[in-house]
Amino acid sequence: MTTTQHHPGHLDLRLRGNWANQPQPSTPEQWVQRAREVAQILAADAAAREKQGKTPYAEVALLKESGLVTLLGPIEHGGAGQEWPTAYHVIRQVAAGDGSIGQLLGYHYLWNWAARLVATPEQIAHVEAEAVRQRWFFGGAVNPRDADVVIRDEGDYLVFNGLKSFSTGSKVSDVTVLEGVLDGTDTHVFAIVPSDQPGITFHDDWDNIGQRLTESGSVSLAEVRVPWSAAAGFVDKVFQSRTYNTLNVPTIQLVFVNFYLGIARGALEQAADYTRTRTRPWLHGGYDRAVDEPYILDTYGDLAAKLWAVEALADQIAQEALALHRYPDAVTERIRGEHEVRVAAVKARATEVALEITSRIFEVTGARSTTTALGLDRYWRNIRTHTLHDPVAYKRREVGAFLLRDEIPEPTWYS
Repeated sequence: MTTTQHHPGHLDLRLRGNWANQPQPSTPEQWVQRAREVAQILAADAAAREKQGKTPYAEVALLKESGLVTLLGPIEHGGAGQEWPTAYHVIRQVAAGDGSIGQLLGYHYLWNWAARLVATPEQIAHVEAEAVRQRWFFGGAVNPRDADVVIRDEGDYLVFNGLKSFSTGSKVSDVTVLEGVLDGTDTHVFAIVPSDQPGITFHDDWDNIGQRLTESGSVSLAEVRVPWSAAAGFVDKVFQSRTYNTLNVPTIQLVFVNFYLGIARGALEQAADYTRTRTRPWLHGGYDRAVDEPYILDTYGDLAAKLWAVEALADQIAQEALALHRYPDAVTERIRGEHEVRVAAVKARATEVALEITSRIFEVTGARSTTTALGLDRYWRNIRTHTLHDPVAYKRREVGAFLLRDEIPEPTWYS
């Protein structure tokens, strides 16, 4: 299926990257540098675009032009062949430039990887080849707190009907991951389908205070027909279960961690630049420059040290996960559970440090930095919005239960 979309954008085309005549990056470091270039383009007018709240067609086109959308695609199909630690660094870099686009890219990577998590080898090969060849951008209509979408079995086809209140990526996606339950059973089915079709209606009702460009509104499914052959992981209508299937939650929680840290870094860097160039010293402090004020030095030092510590922990846990992704059949319940505990720990710390940085930067930038044109408040609004995805207290509880009772989390939609 060919689904690549073309829409007029609102990014300044003069700021677009000139990658067409450059060789594709080949190392993790080069890909992170490419992501940094994308972030610089996005950061140039991030506050204005966030205020406009337009559908980010141009931003997604930028991700495609840069090659970032096929970062995890196999080399044999034309992808970059990179692994999750690099993907997490790329997410972090992009989110520093624009938190919404960092989230979109992170979710794209997760849903692109969904085939490897749950599909059959034949399905994986097909999806990954097409995703690279057509540069698919993935969205997902998989909100577990909604009443499940109901799926009707019609012989060779499945028919999806229902409503999901969140569908991140929606109109900017080429394909959408659907999830529902077979009618009369407790069997969940995932399938990747074209986003642009009559049975899928995106409702343009995402109007939240943060992450405003993530296109995360509701979606209706009406008689969406999917061949049984596209039901991920099913053979003869029976799901082929393995423990690796349950790694979707710790993987996407690490996606969250990294765009939280990216947003926090973007906030700290923009605030520091403002302090260097525009913040005035306190008139009774006795200093000629704001950068010499002891309380400003102390605050920046405190925030930077906290951010660096959580970034290092996130990097370590991403490296720990490599073996799980490289050898999926070797993943046991215990291995998976211990990994989830580590992810829960860094999720808790990333949440706390990102909220602290994005709120405290105003203490060291000054009253004039609250102008809406500067838009420093968007960092806090972005973090505050998404960190409500699932209560951080439950993440800390997972760590405590493991430490005190040697209990590993039971795989759920959130653990």
